[in-house]
Amino acid sequence: MTEALELVRDHTIYSCVMGSRAFGLATDGSDTDRRGVYVAPTPMFWRFEKPPTHLDGPAEEQFSWELERFCELALRADPNILECLHSPLVEHVTDTGRELLALRGAFLSRQVHATFTGYAMGQRRKLDADVRLHGAPRWKHAMHLLRLLTSCRDLLRTGRLTLDVGEDREGLLAVKRGEVAWAEVEIRMARLGAEAEEAAARTPLPDAPDRARVEDFLLAVRRASAGAPVSGVPERPE
Repeated sequence: MTEALELVRDHTIYSCVMGSRAFGLATDGSDTDRRGVYVAPTPMFWRFEKPPTHLDGPAEEQFSWELERFCELALRADPNILECLHSPLVEHVTDTGRELLALRGAFLSRQVHATFTGYAMGQRRKLDADVRLHGAPRWKHAMHLLRLLTSCRDLLRTGRLTLDVGEDREGLLAVKRGEVAWAEVEIRMARLGAEAEEAAARTPLPDAPDRARVEDFLLAVRRASAGAPVSGVPERPE
């Protein structure tokens, strides 16, 4: 595990803060969730045992993806991955990381409607189960579901993904504190879902992501790594 975490330490190209701090919803007790992308040296892929596609740590609340896995998920319009690419709180970025950030638009497509709303529906089912079993939802999760639906609607309308909730902050925090009736939250969810559906019909986003452009970037990174000295990778014993 120590050798694996050296990938995060020595080969991270991009890292950022996510969660409530990136969304503009942090309070005094909020955690600091860190996410990152590392590039495993190309020679590591020449062995039977491949480098890890993702890693926890080494810090608490830290999670990182290997570049190829990260790009695969982003091309599938995974909400967590796309939001990671658009965090306003960047902590570390290399030249390769800047190239990745320059590709943000290549990952966006109409697919975000299905993935964002699909994720939201899964969370909604959990909230409904909480209401049935306990009489109330987990209010923090309800807040983030409203935030996600709003983000989806605005992304479909504008073609741009913005994380900070801006002027919606106080209203969302009121939901988190349980100050808004569940019936009202349900109405807001339904309205946002309908608005996202309407926006999807005339979104400026393309039908599919630019897979070829992303693949060209990944190949260039792998080739550059193959020709560079490999640090932090132990030699296999004879």
